[in-house]
Amino acid sequence: MPYKGFIIHTSACPSINGKGFDFWIDASGTVHAAPLLTDPDYIHLCLEGDFGLPSATAAPAESKQQTFGACKLILDLAALYGITPLIVKPHNDFCPGSYFPWNELVLYPGDGYH
Repeated sequence: MPYKGFIIHTSACPSINGKGFDFWIDASGTVHAAPLLTDPDYIHLCLEGDFGLPSATAAPAESKQQTFGACKLILDLAALYGITPLIVKPHNDFCPGSYFPWNELVLYPGDGYH
C-alpha cells in the first residue's frame, strides 16, 4: 500500500520523545534517518526547533537551510515511493507550531527544488 503523504513534527512536541518520526532534519538542514519507516500511511519528518513561539524559531538563514532540506527530502522520498509530494500535513493542532514556516516549504515536483 503506498504512502498517503507526509506529516511534519518539531522536536519541541512532547509526544516525540526521540521517537515517532522517520527522518530528523536538524537546524543546519542535515537529514538523519531512522532505521525503519514506522507508519504504513504517512512518512514522518521532525524538524529540530520550537515553532510555537516567534522568539524560539531558528535564525532566518538556518531556517532556510532546514526547510530546503525538508523540501529536498520530501521530493526525493515522493519519487522513491511513487507518492505525491503535495500532501504535507501538520502533526496536530499544536505541532509543528503556529510560527512554522509553511510558506518556505515550497514544493515544485515538475521543476525540481526551489
